[in-house]
Parts: sequence; structure tokens; C-alpha cells
Amino acid sequence: MKDTIGFIGCGNMAQAMIGGVVSSGLFTGAQIIAYDPSEAQRRKVAEKFGIRTAESNIGVASEADYLVLAVKPFVYADVLREIAGHTKKDVIVIVIAVGVEFSDVKDILGKDTKVIRTQPSTPAFVGESDSTVCPDDLMTEQDIEAVMTIFKSFGRVEIISEKLMNVVPSIASSAPAYTMLLIEAMADGGVLHGFPRDQAYRLAAQSVYGAAKLVLETGEHPAVLKDQICTPGGTTIEAVRALEASGFRKAVISAVDACALKSISLLKK
Repeated sequence: MKDTIGFIGCGNMAQAMIGGVVSSGLFTGAQIIAYDPSEAQRRKVAEKFGIRTAESNIGVASEADYLVLAVKPFVYADVLREIAGHTKKDVIVIVIAVGVEFSDVKDILGKDTKVIRTQPSTPAFVGESDSTVCPDDLMTEQDIEAVMTIFKSFGRVEIISEKLMNVVPSIASSAPAYTMLLIEAMADGGVLHGFPRDQAYRLAAQSVYGAAKLVLETGEHPAVLKDQICTPGGTTIEAVRALEASGFRKAVISAVDACALKSISLLKK
């Protein structure tokens, strides 16, 4: 593991990642440097995580061994042009934006720049991100393992192919939003039948969390686990019947498809 990780941009995702590497002990506060155009945001992250802040993007780029570009896709080119010529020779640039490809970075920072495309998700705030990473051809096994270790500090991580990077939000980084809708709808149903709302949210959220944990830890097919709950003539199969009659699967698949197509379309802009 190298010495310093830098963050250009201090928004929600950057803070989630910083929180993960700090709480895991992977980096000390002195080994983390960040910059955000907002002075108030810089003060906030410095006080919250005990890290250092720079006075500019260049200040971060000149120190970082791992450089996380945590800015919106539409400002990537401007940031890259600003820091070009100011990064360390063997820096690893970590891209977390949808639609930003290897060439977008290398055309500005240089063809010999090591780049890894990634997609963390907001559950990183609680150490449960479902991150994906895609390294370029210049990264060594040691480089890849180091970045994987960073992302494992705030959740699970999978290596995927480049062709899937632009559709991964549809089942990973964007997907928590769909799950929030499910939790909200389940809680509304509970409220309809008399549950206090705060209790309904807790029960619904724990149900989703527990179901996901079963899939991950048992390795069983979701259909097998569903069948174990659906006793003949029981309440659960009646609920499943109602969901299927309402087009539940179709709605979810359509949502995933719409998200993937939108993500792909960003490449054409």
C-alpha cells in the first residue's frame, strides 16, 4: 500500500470513502488529503475525519499516490486539464463517475497514466457498498490488490470487464434507490394496517437487509430461498401472487434496463 490517498471533491461519495479508509485504519488522517471548491465543505471533512485539506486541486494531485476524482462527470475534463503535469509519476487515478472512460483520462494526463474505473455506492456510509472496479492494462496485480483493499474497507467489491462498467449502476450503485422505494412501500402497507410509521420502516428495512444477507452468505439461488418461505396455502405465497399480478418483476427489470440505457447514453454526450 502506498503512502497517500487524495480526493478531489468532498461530496457524499468522497466522504463515504474517506470514512471507510479512516475507520478501517487503512490510512491515517495525515495520509489523506482532499480539496473541494467550498471552503465550508473542506472544513467539514477536515473536522469530521481528521484529514488534511489542500488549497487547490493541484495541491491534492501533487501529493496523492492514489488520486480519487470524486467530481461530477461534466467537470472531469476541466479538473484533468488543471492537474495535468502535476501528478506523481506512478499515481493511480481512481475514476468514480459514470461515463468517464480510460481514454478520457489518458488523453489529458498521458497514455502512461494508471487508471482504474470504479463504481462505489452510498451504502459505503455504513460499510456496505457494492463496489465494482475495472483496472486498465498498466496496473499490476499489486496495484489492483491495493485498490481492492481500499474499496473493501467500506463494503464488498467485484472486478468486472470494461464493457459492463457503463451498465453496472443499473444493478449496483443506482440500485439502492429502488430498494428505498421498496422499503417505503412496505412500510406504507404496514401503516395501512396500523403500524406506527417508525416501527414499520425499521421492520421493512431489517427484512430487506436480512433477505440480502441470506443470499450473500448462503449462496443459494433467490428462488430457492423464496420457496422456503412460501408454505402451501399460506400468507407469503398470497403476497407473491399479488406482486406477480401487478407486474412486479417486469417493473424491476424495466427499471434496470432504463438505468442501463441512460448510463450508456452518457457516453455519447
